[in-house]
Amino acid sequence: MSAPSGTARPEREPMTLPQGDVGLLHSPVAQALLRSTELARVAYVAGDGTPRVFPMLFHWTGTELVLCTFAGARKIAAIRARPDIAVTIDAATTPPDVLLLRGRAVVTDVEGIAEEYRLAHRRYAGPEQGDINVAAVDHPGVRMARIALRPSWVGVLDFVTRLPGQAPPEVRMEPAGP
Repeated sequence: MSAPSGTARPEREPMTLPQGDVGLLHSPVAQALLRSTELARVAYVAGDGTPRVFPMLFHWTGTELVLCTFAGARKIAAIRARPDIAVTIDAATTPPDVLLLRGRAVVTDVEGIAEEYRLAHRRYAGPEQGDINVAAVDHPGVRMARIALRPSWVGVLDFVTRLPGQAPPEVRMEPAGP
């Protein structure tokens, strides 16, 4: 298993790391989900102070999860005001695979179509249809926002070796005696 570009390989096998360790990005579950066409579900606090979850296409750069949206979207101002976000990418399999990410997002304004938006559409729809999808919205004056998350907390669940609220089997403590 090779490390994503721009990140060091963890010293321990990723699936033995505790929840929250960014080294879990190197786990097979995380890598498969970051290459998948599953939607990222982005949780943030809206301008009125209430929580929101919004499904979005994403692009993984090897160090950042990049989400792109068109200028004027309300989530842009909300994330700029409160940049701490959480993201889940999960596969509806049995058992499910789940990647949980948390961190501080950085929002950058982009004139025209953001490159990660184009790359995400090509991954989700295939090169030909992805290019058609992007061309349909690529007009003079288009502006986007690039929302980049460099995870500071990572969780992985596969419901076989890693369950919610539990450490991986290699680091679990045996229950105390009677």
